Amino acid sequence: MKNNMASSELDGKVSLVTGASRGIGRVHALKLSSLGAKVAVNYVEIEGASNKAEANGVVETIVGQGGEAIAVEADVRNAEAVKAMVEGVVERWGKIDILVNNAGITKDNLLLRMSEEAWDDVIDINLKGAYLCTKFALRSMMKQRWGRIINTASISGVIGTAGQGNYSASKGGLIAFTKSMARELGSLNITVNAIAPGFITTDMTDRLSDERKEAIRSLISLQRFGKPEDIAELVAFLSSDRASYITGQVIGIDGGI
Repeated sequence: MKNNMASSELDGKVSLVTGASRGIGRVHALKLSSLGAKVAVNYVEIEGASNKAEANGVVETIVGQGGEAIAVEADVRNAEAVKAMVEGVVERWGKIDILVNNAGITKDNLLLRMSEEAWDDVIDINLKGAYLCTKFALRSMMKQRWGRIINTASISGVIGTAGQGNYSASKGGLIAFTKSMARELGSLNITVNAIAPGFITTDMTDRLSDERKEAIRSLISLQRFGKPEDIAELVAFLSSDRASYITGQVIGIDGGI
């Protein structure tokens, strides 16, 4: 069951988390719900990739803990799909207060071996997706003159990573987008911030060899990978009134890499 003391912080707030059927996005959704927010759990269902069952599982977990949640399908690259998703959330709950642009992919390769499709897919999902979701969610936030937008960037968008030219570019672009939107929306009491995770234990890092993991771990001051829960704590803080004077920031959460 939810902790009633903890759940009061975001009571009455409506959140939309993209890419929330698994991994870090799933943990974001559960954390926001534990603080009292209603959560729209976005997932994508395209050829060769359906996360519907996982998204419904997140919803069932939240409902089972006494929260409110719905699964909402949309490919964040598609303007019409995003528009329909946002309209569906607003129709259900009347507004959107918190947007977490979490959906993202990697298609790593050295630049000379990177296909144009791999470049376009990563840029479209990681950067264009955030643009579209922010654009359509803004109307509700502007109307109520309150909003929290949290963009999931990466340490790769800050320092660059070999073999991730597309991913680093998408996350660097997302950081610049964050700063621009913070300036554009501040007078409306809408904060926009980016988080820049380092190496977090996910399906992606699980695929690394033991040798590669050890090499990365040696670069981290805390000598360990982070947990999705570490990232969710920061998202929860930035979603709350405790962070009402923080905007346009890129907050690293990387163990001191």
